[in-house]
Amino acid sequence: MNKNFAVTSEPHSNGCNVVRLEGYLDAHTATNLEETIHTVIAQGCNRIVVDFEELEYISSAGLGVFMVFIEGVRASGGDLKLAAMKPKVFTVFDLLGFPVLFEIHPSVETALGNFHQGE
Repeated sequence: MNKNFAVTSEPHSNGCNVVRLEGYLDAHTATNLEETIHTVIAQGCNRIVVDFEELEYISSAGLGVFMVFIEGVRASGGDLKLAAMKPKVFTVFDLLGFPVLFEIHPSVETALGNFHQGE
């Protein structure tokens, strides 16, 4: 079982930034995600879509990263939308009540489109 983790971010044409996750997000790798999201926000982007398509596993430490940023991003007029989760990753979010706190979309395109509609 490969427990590597990778996180990348790229600006999107509609003013959003897509943060892509791959592998295993746990206590050892959560700081990588936290640093990436912090950098995106520091560069002036408060409209973030997190792409979970290639994420295989998430721990409670990984979930906590999203809680760190959501309030500040929303206070600045933006949002943090989650997209393309595998069923086993979604189950973790669902069990902890995250669908009440975050918009979870079936695809990155849907999440990006939702930002466009909200303008």
